[in-house]
Amino acid sequence: MRVAALYTCFNRREKTIRSLTRLYAALDKTKEDIKLSVFLTDDDSSDGTSRAVSEKFPMVHLLKGNGSLYWAGGMRNSWNEARKGDFDAYLLLNDDTDVYEHLFDSIAETNTFCIANYGTNGIYVGTTLDTASNEISYGGSVFVNRFLATMKRVPFDVKTPQKCELGNANIMWVPKEVVAKIGILSEGYIHGMADYDYTLKALNNNIPILVIPGIQGECVNDHSNPYASFIHLNFRERVRMLYNPVGLDFRSQVHHMKKHFPIRLPIFYLMGWFKVFFPRYYYRKFQKLRERN
Repeated sequence: MRVAALYTCFNRREKTIRSLTRLYAALDKTKEDIKLSVFLTDDDSSDGTSRAVSEKFPMVHLLKGNGSLYWAGGMRNSWNEARKGDFDAYLLLNDDTDVYEHLFDSIAETNTFCIANYGTNGIYVGTTLDTASNEISYGGSVFVNRFLATMKRVPFDVKTPQKCELGNANIMWVPKEVVAKIGILSEGYIHGMADYDYTLKALNNNIPILVIPGIQGECVNDHSNPYASFIHLNFRERVRMLYNPVGLDFRSQVHHMKKHFPIRLPIFYLMGWFKVFFPRYYYRKFQKLRERN
């Protein structure tokens, strides 16, 4: 089986090197016959990531970004390059994800289950552990309330793969048959939300999305609550943070709402600007309520 692993990175040299090291270690341990090619977009890092990767892993297809691709754009860039080859599947990984040695074997078992139970292969999402907190950091989720966009994590500590509706691409396996049907990560997303969009797109096309049983790797949840600092910014800084791709990424969020939850779009857009004009009230009345739920 020919597999393309897809990465994008920006100024995380040590984490990127460690992630690649763990990926190749998993390849060495698997019972599966896998021929792996890695496509990594370095979005104009200034910390020597490209040089370190090329020296330690000269087999990696190293692509150069312009510094404004962010996560979604960088992953699309890697995926588009990989599609020029003939691959049976694509493995999406974050550059700070350290996979476990059993990853490829777990994917193969999940694929066997999926074909036996659904008559086709699907998208498989791996659960990651935050070793700093000893809590689950990323994986698959299902909606609790689609209108409020609240969700809950799908159990991973079971023997059989579990269906999910939303998947994080920290570890995500996508067969070529899925790509032939729904393409790659959608345009319109700058940084975040592109992986959620992709799994929702698959869901709408009756493609199974399954959480691989067990923990498949480690990844620290380094997404701090932006509202903790948002309320202390002045008006101009709040507007910048609203639209900053690594802040609140409002453009990607609006695009996501328009595409998947159009009935929520007007109130979502208004609330986006409400939090800019009345940040403390918003945080006190709405954000804390969402955090509790």
